[in-house]
Amino acid sequence: MKFTEKLVRIFKDRDLRKKIFFVLGLLVVFRIAAHIPVPGVDVVALRNFFADNEILGLLNMFSGGGMTNFSIVALGIGPYITASIIFQLLTMVVPSLEELSKEGESGQKKINQYTRLLTLPLALIQGYSMIKLLQQSQRGIIGDLSLFDYMSTVIILMAGTMFLMWLGELISEKKIGNGVSLIIFAGIVSGIPTALQRTIVTFDSSQLLNIIVFLAIGVATIAGVVYITEAQRNIPVSYAKRVRGIRMYGGFDSHLPLKVNQAGMIPIIFAISLIMFPPLVAQLAMRAQSQFIVNLSEFVIRLFQNQVFYGILYFVLVVGFTYFYTAIIFHPQQIADNLQKQGGFVPGIRPGRQTSDYLGKISNRIMLAGAASLGIVAILPLVIGPLTGVKSMVISGASLLIVVSVVIETVKQIESQLVMRDYDGF
Repeated sequence: MKFTEKLVRIFKDRDLRKKIFFVLGLLVVFRIAAHIPVPGVDVVALRNFFADNEILGLLNMFSGGGMTNFSIVALGIGPYITASIIFQLLTMVVPSLEELSKEGESGQKKINQYTRLLTLPLALIQGYSMIKLLQQSQRGIIGDLSLFDYMSTVIILMAGTMFLMWLGELISEKKIGNGVSLIIFAGIVSGIPTALQRTIVTFDSSQLLNIIVFLAIGVATIAGVVYITEAQRNIPVSYAKRVRGIRMYGGFDSHLPLKVNQAGMIPIIFAISLIMFPPLVAQLAMRAQSQFIVNLSEFVIRLFQNQVFYGILYFVLVVGFTYFYTAIIFHPQQIADNLQKQGGFVPGIRPGRQTSDYLGKISNRIMLAGAASLGIVAILPLVIGPLTGVKSMVISGASLLIVVSVVIETVKQIESQLVMRDYDGF
């Protein structure tokens, strides 16, 4: 089906059209909130501070872009993402949570409620840390605050995060993409017009070749991200003949898809969270009374400002977290047991333990390509910057991965709703 035909079908379907406009309306509400600054903040000094700090630029990207204005939603959806990741990991290691996750929809609702409750203290900690960091930047971004002002600002930031969490859940209920991902997507895309305007205003004809090279690398990166996101290894699976009552059902051949990148964008989020922690703590410790702590903080800040060290550490963390997270979510033994119960087997491989070992071996092989690709995408800005002279967190490798992943996921959900409506028509 052609793209134009799909658009016509989408807008002819009244229910689907209403869902899409509802989601777009909520994203507009988010962008309005992202432009309402918290009182008492020098926005110009804040933007300059973020422009000079690449790590804070990453933090701003995952907050949805509201941090450069220090808006009421400055923390973005970050605390909720962190809480979700924590409970996703705890579900794998805490037996009670694992049993809860197996209870279906009711168990998932309880885990979601625990996630929301954990989001509050995480937002409190992040809000307090961000205010302290901006106060200690010595740029006059935030002046001295009274206890009441301090508490009010932190509560506003916490409320902004909970508000975005609520918007994200409303979006997810419409099954037009994942709400949290779409909020981050909207924050990234909203920065593109400003980046283009800045490029046009400061255009220098001598930089034309660099801009062309940058655009070519960007197009190639998008194509590569799409390829890696959609790439999968199909494991052939055969199902034996089964007898039910007096009837015999013939066997059939199918396949088990193993995605090259099973972890999605989670490893990059893990790596960014970890790589931002030491320099942020060092910034907070710069005014410590102990000279040793001050010297150590300066060393950490200088170390993370070294692009070579930063790039190597970022790449290693992304690759390592890809293997770690895939090992958590991919269970070869469980898949092998399910195949055996359903009468399925991989041709040439014995059911049970041998099938589990075979699936694990295949997963590790294709995971190398997925992990290396994620690592390359993550450090792409560090490579492109010196080559082209164009530095923008708006169109970084991590941003492209998020944008492409969200677009693919949203398109698939819309297409699935179109297919479902086709079945309902019969």
